[in-house]
Amino acid sequence: MSIKRFAEFLVTATFLLCVLALGALGGCSPQTSEPPAAKVPQVTVMTITPRAQAFETELTGRTQAFMVADIRPQVGGIVQKRLFVEGAQVKAGQALYQLDPSTYQASLAEAQATLAKNQATLTSSQLTAKRNAGLAKIDAISQQDNEDAQANLLTAQADVKVAQAGIETARINLAYTRITAPISGRIETSTVTPGALVTANQDTALTTVQQLDPIYVDVTQSTTDLLRLKRDLASGTLQSNSAGEAQMSLLLEDGSTYDQKGRLKFSGVSVNESTGTVTLRGVIANPDGLLLPGMYVRAVLEQGRDEQAILVPQKSVTRSEGGTASALVLVNGKVEQRALTIGRAIDNQWWITSGLKAGDQVIVEGGQKVHAGDAAQGVEVDTTPKTDTVANSTAVKEG
Repeated sequence: MSIKRFAEFLVTATFLLCVLALGALGGCSPQTSEPPAAKVPQVTVMTITPRAQAFETELTGRTQAFMVADIRPQVGGIVQKRLFVEGAQVKAGQALYQLDPSTYQASLAEAQATLAKNQATLTSSQLTAKRNAGLAKIDAISQQDNEDAQANLLTAQADVKVAQAGIETARINLAYTRITAPISGRIETSTVTPGALVTANQDTALTTVQQLDPIYVDVTQSTTDLLRLKRDLASGTLQSNSAGEAQMSLLLEDGSTYDQKGRLKFSGVSVNESTGTVTLRGVIANPDGLLLPGMYVRAVLEQGRDEQAILVPQKSVTRSEGGTASALVLVNGKVEQRALTIGRAIDNQWWITSGLKAGDQVIVEGGQKVHAGDAAQGVEVDTTPKTDTVANSTAVKEG
């Protein structure tokens, strides 16, 4: 092939390739199309279902004996016998100590002799007064003699009464030489032994008897919590139970739960200025004597009940920088933000006193993916409540 023909072939081939390239570019020209629809975020929601809820408060305290009697002698003397076993149960009226009664027996005998003497004098005075009264009527004796005889009769009668009282006193003092238990309970160690000299109404007690069944439980509660409780009861947010007496259970020092239930019987009428607390006193059965005075315990008090309590998981509630509590609620596929008022914590939930109602769908998971006004798709979480669960609660500042 000549060079001229080869050059013409190249020009023709180049032209055809350009035409084909232009056609290809024209066929791939962009066409207008709509963007894909945005995906609606999915969140986990919980539908609010009010339920009955008892509210409890756990308070620390110590046990106290129901009754305490310090045993002291009412007369002086030498201790002859100790009539009890230390640490044992004693009954009211049971003899505990015997003092030497000899001097008191002698005093009783002396009082009896004095009474006999005064009675003899009274008899003589009665006869003289009767005789002189008759003589005075016939003017056989002077009126002064008659009056003296009547006065002597009255004196003799008074002396007899004094002697009778002396006998009673001597008998009482003699009885005091046998020291008895004024109450039933457990008796402590003795501070004296036979042969010891004791005096009437001495400062040191011979021993102590404590009634431990039932037993008191004294706990303290802050005035802040007490005022909040009274306000909730007054407003009807909480319902009082059993005529205002709260049920009480105990947690012992080793963490175990005491098997008896008690009742809160008394609330202090004054506030401790140094701690800002009020003393609450409960009473609880102690048939086995497991609880001893002075033991540290934690009392769980049922202080109220809300028949329509609204509880939400704590993770579903957020707080602003100012401390205002709020939650995200799904309403007709749209996210709303609700301001809440929190009453207290119930385990890992908040008790909501305002801001939510039955049927509201609260977002519990996925809230970080949406904001108020966004569309969202809710997936219900299983929130089957336990039947009338009684949960420990701690009061918090209302948000």
